[in-house]
Amino acid sequence: MTNIEELIVQNASFLERPDDLAPLIEKIKDKKIVMLGESSHGTHEFYEWRRLISQELIQKHGFSFIAVEGDWPPSMVLNNFIKHGDSTISKTLKSFNRWPTWMWANTEIIKLGHWLQDHNLNTSLKQKVGFHGLDVYSLFDSMDMVVKELMTIDPDAADKARNLYTCFDPYQRNEKRYAKSLFQIPEGCKKATLKALDETLKIRLKDLTKYENLFDAQQNARIVKNAEAYYSTMIHGDEDSWNVRDRHMMETLNHLLRYYGPHSKAIVWAHNTHIGDHRATDMVSEGLVNLGGIAREQWGHQLALVGFSTYEGDVMASRAWDGKAEVMRVPPGRDKTYEKFFHNACETLNRNTLLMWLEPFSENSPLTKVFGHRAIGVVYNPEFERGNYVPTALSQRYDAFIFVDRSNAIIPIPQDFAHDEIPETWPRGQ
Repeated sequence: MTNIEELIVQNASFLERPDDLAPLIEKIKDKKIVMLGESSHGTHEFYEWRRLISQELIQKHGFSFIAVEGDWPPSMVLNNFIKHGDSTISKTLKSFNRWPTWMWANTEIIKLGHWLQDHNLNTSLKQKVGFHGLDVYSLFDSMDMVVKELMTIDPDAADKARNLYTCFDPYQRNEKRYAKSLFQIPEGCKKATLKALDETLKIRLKDLTKYENLFDAQQNARIVKNAEAYYSTMIHGDEDSWNVRDRHMMETLNHLLRYYGPHSKAIVWAHNTHIGDHRATDMVSEGLVNLGGIAREQWGHQLALVGFSTYEGDVMASRAWDGKAEVMRVPPGRDKTYEKFFHNACETLNRNTLLMWLEPFSENSPLTKVFGHRAIGVVYNPEFERGNYVPTALSQRYDAFIFVDRSNAIIPIPQDFAHDEIPETWPRGQ
């Protein structure tokens, strides 16, 4: 047994029932932000444990909202279901129609949505817990929402925004077409998006009951501006588009914390590649940053990062962009990876799921050594498993780690998706 495996055996606790989360909850309950990761976008246990952790933090420790690696407009539809009882959960999840739809249209989100709605039933509007998307991809949908929300607040401002956004009309709501146009017209519609955001931020409400509508309009205007910057960066290469995306996520998270008030607390669901500190991986050598690393720089000890992974089992993924979702086999973790070390500890302890608080081992510990750490994207080919590992100093990347030795695929809700839009998680799949 290696030093790492001995350390895990001696310090990990078991996860079998919700009550087993108590040691973790005690450590994170007073944080301003708790980020919950995943090493794939299609593993049932990751969603289930994140749901259980979130419910405990919300019900007993006053957390204000969940923010996810998903688009803002469909997440706002789910937010309205949770807060106001709009529609039904099945119709609500139909709004997640950008591939890969299974990330948010799945049975665990149904459970979460119903639980959040029930939790909100007997609370005031200010105390209702929300659900929001952090991502940057919803260029055209967000334009629509800016105009729609402003029509309820200031029709003249809505007309101004609509006119500014006509710059995008030649691209017929096709994000790929707009991105390609930047080769010929590098300035694109940048000025229009900046002007629309500036005008939206200047609006002052006369009717305070429209505060949520204005916040939604302003956030969608930010998304339009940042989405345009994302595609411009992707084409011109001034900076990695990944960085634009994760900085947008951090910007959105900070706006949400301000919106929910000075005592608000946030839960974030996103892939490990977003919530695990980039400074503990090879992302640094590639000039990349991520949400977790930026948040640590801004929030310090008010933040907790919880990573997740698995050794083997099944996962929901696709073999190609915009491809069919299917259950795939996840092969056993490779030798000399953190997955292999935790698997060996699971065998020694005769347990399937382990929880380990890593913070005490962040200096001069075997867990600071760099080994491979699994990262499965929405596009997955098990036969090329060697490329799915990120060099990682585990105890510096996360504050805590949940490991599922054998895992199962998430159960999706079948639905159509828009083939002409750039997929969520594009271009890296995480």
